[in-house]
Amino acid sequence: MADSSEFDPQSILSHKYPDTTYNYTERDVVLYALGVGACGQDAVDGDELKYIYHENGQQFVQVLPTFAALFSLASALNGFNLPGLQYDPRLLLHGQQYIELYRPFPSSGCIHNKVSLAGLHDKGKAAIIEIETKSYEKDSGELLCINRMTGFLRGAGGFSKSSQPYSYSSYSSNKVSSLKIPKSQPFAVFEDCTQPSQALLYRLSGDYNPLHSDPMVAKVAGFSRPILHGLCTLGFSVRAIIKCICRGDPNLVRSISARFLLHVYPGETLITEMWLEGLRVIYQAKVKERNRTVLSGYVDIHRLSSSL
Repeated sequence: MADSSEFDPQSILSHKYPDTTYNYTERDVVLYALGVGACGQDAVDGDELKYIYHENGQQFVQVLPTFAALFSLASALNGFNLPGLQYDPRLLLHGQQYIELYRPFPSSGCIHNKVSLAGLHDKGKAAIIEIETKSYEKDSGELLCINRMTGFLRGAGGFSKSSQPYSYSSYSSNKVSSLKIPKSQPFAVFEDCTQPSQALLYRLSGDYNPLHSDPMVAKVAGFSRPILHGLCTLGFSVRAIIKCICRGDPNLVRSISARFLLHVYPGETLITEMWLEGLRVIYQAKVKERNRTVLSGYVDIHRLSSSL
């Protein structure tokens, strides 16, 4: 728990994070696609081979929109580094993720990231921190996407000096939290199996948190075995939406919002349910074996050439 005598929440409002650079190649794009299950059930899947291979004479592989989440990974891996805020990184949980996309990503590139604090909340036994990352193509200076991630730091709360929990946020982070899943039958349902080695494959995209690979670390965090990365689960669900709603076109995705509700164990089956409301796809993902909802949110899409 944070020491309120050393930690002044107001002091972080002027806290500056260093800019970061993210370099990637086509190999990284392909490895990421495999990490989120592309072609995992069918190696010649007509909707997904384009993420892995130069299909039909195309010059470059296409990039999944959730690849954008990797651009902000350096900020999380380096720690949040707020003066006086102490937390055990093994107890860090990913709470929410929002991605806003401005144009398709090149199959390789150099990304310049500008990172800022977007919110800090004292929840008593935990702290919630919100980080915003604006990612620019380094050569052109063009804004490619914005990531906003929410981290749940167990054991880091209790720093408020007032009787009311401290809360600061520069943007509205509760849109996905208050999202209601429709009671009607889903417009589309897609079932996909994660592999027992899924987390070990996904971690090669840069998230080496031992929670996803080390059995002892997983037990300290309260899990029976290593769990799947939340962003990997998100990749599975957005792939399902691209396949079922976007007719296999990843460039139709305009923004992605996700709330991570429960862990997934590698090897479990994910069922993504989708409801289409105008140009918004509301979705939730369930683990088939435990019948538990693990992820929910929405994906905004560009207008299709013809109605579904």
